[in-house]
Amino acid sequence: MSTDYQAHQSAIIDEGAEIGSGTRIWHFAHVCSGARIGERCSFGQNTMVAAGVTVGSNVKVQNNVSIYTGTVVEDDVFLGPSCVLTNVTNPRSQVKRQSLYEPTLIRRGATVGANATVVCGVVIGRYAFIAAGALVASDVPDYGFVMGVPGRLRGWMSRHGHRLENPDREGIMICPESGYRYEVQGDSLRCLDLDEEAPLPPGLSEGERTYDDFKGAK
Repeated sequence: MSTDYQAHQSAIIDEGAEIGSGTRIWHFAHVCSGARIGERCSFGQNTMVAAGVTVGSNVKVQNNVSIYTGTVVEDDVFLGPSCVLTNVTNPRSQVKRQSLYEPTLIRRGATVGANATVVCGVVIGRYAFIAAGALVASDVPDYGFVMGVPGRLRGWMSRHGHRLENPDREGIMICPESGYRYEVQGDSLRCLDLDEEAPLPPGLSEGERTYDDFKGAK
């Protein structure tokens, strides 16, 4: 196990956990044996990563989030405070289903908002945005914006987290922060100016204006 990470003295890191360099683990967190965590991640207070979970690099996990066995979290994912992930659809205390955990995949760059619930067995697409308090019980396409209980696809979010609206005559929508162009292709959205797996260029990876600033500009 790498020792090139930071963990608060109250955190419990089990022998056999793999943690990448530059990762920070805060108060009362627990990383179980067999968990794999990438580089430059942040795990807030009272978080838990179960055995067999894979977490990519540059993942932000806010306070009071448990990531259960069967979950894969790719790079650059944001898990908001007290969001809930599950691994059995029909849990019963009297019925053991440890061998039947249902997989959940949260793909690169996705955001799961505070207090949202993700029912197991779904795929949350790249750069999808789950609103605070939403209930996700089905797959979410890349860049999909889901809100409500039950969660419904209500539109699209840019890679920088802005609603994409008012397409031009060619169906192109533009992110107000990056200027990147987006287009609906089939049942999903694609960025026309940057590959979904490419990192943001340095000039666009640091926020300089608030969300309200951009809403005012609209």
